[in-house]
Amino acid sequence: MRKLPRLEKMYRDELRDKMMKRFEYENVNRIPRVSKIVLNMGLGKEAMDNANNLKNATEQLATITGQMPVVAKAKKSIAGFRLREGTPIGVYVTLRKDRMWEFLDRLITFSIPQVRDFRGLSPRGFDGRGNYNFGIEEQAIFPEINVDSIDKFRGMNITIVTTAPTDEEGLELLKFLGMPFIRTGR
Repeated sequence: MRKLPRLEKMYRDELRDKMMKRFEYENVNRIPRVSKIVLNMGLGKEAMDNANNLKNATEQLATITGQMPVVAKAKKSIAGFRLREGTPIGVYVTLRKDRMWEFLDRLITFSIPQVRDFRGLSPRGFDGRGNYNFGIEEQAIFPEINVDSIDKFRGMNITIVTTAPTDEEGLELLKFLGMPFIRTGR
């Protein structure tokens, strides 16, 4: 039997019961869970100007996630931005299963608290279907990245996709997992 990541073990042992009581689910399969995490590093013009920027971003995202990123290409040409269809404009990674749980654990316990003047994540990042989006301004908050080897500080967008049908259930799930949200007036 495989060894479960710490956060997944906590979800299975404790959080499912808490969610079951909190929302009074009749069926265990209705309990929301995290299904995947997508990290996206958009480079835009920076990728078109110098191919090394795309290479460096790919290496950094691979180091952070432990998985090789996919190069995102422009879907259509836009003359005003001097952008042609098929031009590389970013990189992204989709994490699932053990890598997802391990990344989420590192993100919550170590990386997010590294952000300077951090007061908490905004609960407004939900999309109406229980999925949460937020941005990070620089990749240096991850312990896997050697700060001396960074050519340029780049931000990224992180999307946590859940099976929660509502934002309220998604918020509770992520709170139970330990996501540091700003306290609201509730």
